[in-house]
Amino acid sequence: MEYMIGVDIGTTSTKSVLYDMEGKVIAYANSGYQLYQDVPDMAEEDPDDIFDAVVEVLGQVIRKGKIKRGELKGISFSSAMHSLILMDKDDQPLTRAITWADNRAAKYSEELKENGLGAEIYAKTGTPIHPMAPLSKILWIKNEKPELFAQTKKFIDLKTYIFFRLFGVYKMEYSIASATGMFNIFKLAWEPQALELLGITTDQLPELVEPTDTITGLNPKYGKLLGISKNIPFVFGASDGVLSNLGVDAIDPGVVAVTIGTSGAVRVVVDKPVVDPDGHLFCYALTKDKWVVGGPVNNGGIVFRWVKDQLFAPEKITAEQMQVSTYDILTQIAEKIPAGSDGLLFHPYLGGERAPIWNAYARGSFFGLTRKHTRAHMVRAALEGIVYNLYIVMLTIERVTGKPKSIQATGGFARSALWRQMLADIFEQDVTIPESFESSCLGAAVLGMYALGYVDDLSAVKGMVGVTDVHKPNEKNFEVYRELLPIWIRLSQVLEPEYKSIAEFQKKHMK
Repeated sequence: MEYMIGVDIGTTSTKSVLYDMEGKVIAYANSGYQLYQDVPDMAEEDPDDIFDAVVEVLGQVIRKGKIKRGELKGISFSSAMHSLILMDKDDQPLTRAITWADNRAAKYSEELKENGLGAEIYAKTGTPIHPMAPLSKILWIKNEKPELFAQTKKFIDLKTYIFFRLFGVYKMEYSIASATGMFNIFKLAWEPQALELLGITTDQLPELVEPTDTITGLNPKYGKLLGISKNIPFVFGASDGVLSNLGVDAIDPGVVAVTIGTSGAVRVVVDKPVVDPDGHLFCYALTKDKWVVGGPVNNGGIVFRWVKDQLFAPEKITAEQMQVSTYDILTQIAEKIPAGSDGLLFHPYLGGERAPIWNAYARGSFFGLTRKHTRAHMVRAALEGIVYNLYIVMLTIERVTGKPKSIQATGGFARSALWRQMLADIFEQDVTIPESFESSCLGAAVLGMYALGYVDDLSAVKGMVGVTDVHKPNEKNFEVYRELLPIWIRLSQVLEPEYKSIAEFQKKHMK
């Protein structure tokens, strides 16, 4: 037997899946870690906790799979984007990993937008100007933590840190680099204008490599711990978003992947880098010949969790007593409410928002409440608000890449028949649910197989991804949504000028 491991270094946990060369799952492991939010807008993680999680999940799947010597052919990596770690002259972290969700650089993102420099840099890098990006994070550190900035030998991301611990080299592949806001996607090199703005040099950034590049010579300490040879090739891989597209077979032109996990995204693959004239979409590398255009949203499943925790506490207790999921109970409640929630609208901006509005100050709201509305209406409106937001992202993508041919839906929400139908109704298109398990891990594994010559083309993933369900739009429902969507859009435009004011009030008064 021959095996490949796909590892996905995520925001809340690291997952590892052992596959055979046909894409069959042999073993799975998952290890979580803490998110630190010590001050407002902070979202950090301990890079050593994440490194330990990577080693743990690798060890678990190797043991569970009972792999014999010579059977493991490679290990390939997926990773969350936009993380930043500062390393000192002794190659020790000066900071924890500052994640994509950290919002402390919001002021500097706004300044870049206002002075026009942000638009110039976006046109070369394809990374929207937002506090999520290392570009804005480094600018924030330079201005507000100058002593820390001065001590920094290298500015790196989480995956680079993992590879440094395993192999002793600072290397970053194009996919993660293309999400930094400092990488020219047309020249495949660090962008001088961005580096000049930050006051850093290419020597302070990792060496750039292709996602299909490999490395051997694993630190003997970890080789012994994992029970693998130092000659096992590790494939640098790509980012979690683009590999999720690969893992659900959404890599052909016009095939769109819609994902809702804690956050969410809408993505489509194109054959060369392209940017949105309005700066609302990202363009990230899958390989140097395949690029993913799309928009990420902050507010996916995390909104559903807020509804569960803050509005349905009694149902949580009932669910625990019945040993069922609270989310299943809430879905059953929402199903009793008609499409459109009897005119109750919800803007799901509980944690600022990336696409489609790219406003770190955005805040959530219910609109249209009457005495007739109940908590059941509120849960359905919240779910609809998440999908409305994703639909607006899809409309933006259509302007740049054309109308989609088909939609592949993935993520935790895809387990819900109500959500899948809601997606089909609001998007007015058939929605296919792939059978793929841990799509970013599968995407990493397939990219690894391609890099090492075990498959001839990335399209090999087609034989590894089945179809579990197809949902068709309900005409009665989408007519309701057609009527409500323009109101939802206009309302978001009316509220946007006040987002910063209310956010600043909350920062001043909320403890």
